[in-house]
Amino acid sequence: MAIDSQAGGRIYIIGIGDDGLDGITAAARGLITSASLLVGSDHTLGLIPKSPAERVVLGANLEPVVARLAAHASGTAVVLVSGDPLFYGISRFLCEKLGKNRFDVVPHVSSMQLAFARVKENWEEAYLTNLASHTLEHAIERIRSAEKVGMFTSEQHSPAGVAKALLDRGIDYFTAYVCENLGSPDECVTQGELKEIAAEEFGPLNVMILIRKPNVPDRPVETIGQRLFGNPDEMFQQAKPKKGLLTPAEARTWALAEMDLGPRSVVWDIGAGSGSVAIEAAKIASGGTTYAIEMDPADHGLIVSNAERFGVRNLQPVLGQAPEAWTGLPDPDAVFVGGLGREIGRLVDLAYERLKPGGRLVANTGSIENLAELQATLQRKAGHANIWMLNVARGTHQLERIRFDALNPTFVLSVVKPAS
Repeated sequence: MAIDSQAGGRIYIIGIGDDGLDGITAAARGLITSASLLVGSDHTLGLIPKSPAERVVLGANLEPVVARLAAHASGTAVVLVSGDPLFYGISRFLCEKLGKNRFDVVPHVSSMQLAFARVKENWEEAYLTNLASHTLEHAIERIRSAEKVGMFTSEQHSPAGVAKALLDRGIDYFTAYVCENLGSPDECVTQGELKEIAAEEFGPLNVMILIRKPNVPDRPVETIGQRLFGNPDEMFQQAKPKKGLLTPAEARTWALAEMDLGPRSVVWDIGAGSGSVAIEAAKIASGGTTYAIEMDPADHGLIVSNAERFGVRNLQPVLGQAPEAWTGLPDPDAVFVGGLGREIGRLVDLAYERLKPGGRLVANTGSIENLAELQATLQRKAGHANIWMLNVARGTHQLERIRFDALNPTFVLSVVKPAS
């Protein structure tokens, strides 16, 4: 609960770098030099020349600091923090305890921002984490499929330790940068492969950045807890840079339910990509045969790898372009067609003709134009089409908050071919 926000003097939370007063604005410098109370770590207080101000050191126990700031009645109080006070900083804690109205925040460039600037990479889509407050295991599973990563390391999880943990899990497809003592005279940026970083020692003040190498498939997570269907996306190898074209777990689950597979069903997955739908269909219809039809040789290879990983033996990858690729295949009990291509309407039309009477066809697309075409085609073929729009947002921890990352809306259509 916040303490009365109207009582006491003004408190400024000011970000500062290792270059001390020289690296901040004249206004921020004036607030610090005229302050009657300075609060900060030994490091940040050490950046400020001696003055008459009372100095209070921030330690592991913040309650005495909160009490001292709450009792601050007149003059200017300054809380000094490294970098941006609102980026993994103490501002949120103090504002919750004392009320936002007591504070003004004067940000400095964060060490994370400096680190990305040093390696000349944008960070708007990066996965950012602080290993002092998040587990390494949780971070690794996010890193596995990320394009860029920024980490505040910790005493427990040093850059070398993080690199070793990634390599132990088969994640070797990042270029690593360790940015030490950013903004200070002894600033150092080390670039290397993860195996090189794992053999180095680094100072405690560092930011570790990982940049994914181009065109490298994800290394899937271990198959402990493997499900019959609806397996997490990261359990499948996915092609780069086409990640995101894999049918997400939520849409995959819905589509498989609509396919209404039996133990011996014959299934076609047309445009199978990495094979996620085909693999889970093969697991459900374990006594039948699932055909994963894919024209891209690289994706065909991923289907083979994923099928081996999931231990399915009744899946047959078919390399070729539809509809020619399915010419010699047995008629299916169920068909899944997914994708954004312009040919999806024609392929659905032709696949429906091969579908057994009473069989089910399910299509998945993210395009409004394809949705309209597919609806018209299936309406014409079967007289009725079931249609769903799936909007899904997945909870994720970012910047010490839970937020929801929305997946692109996707459309699922299904029909049953009349028996007569």
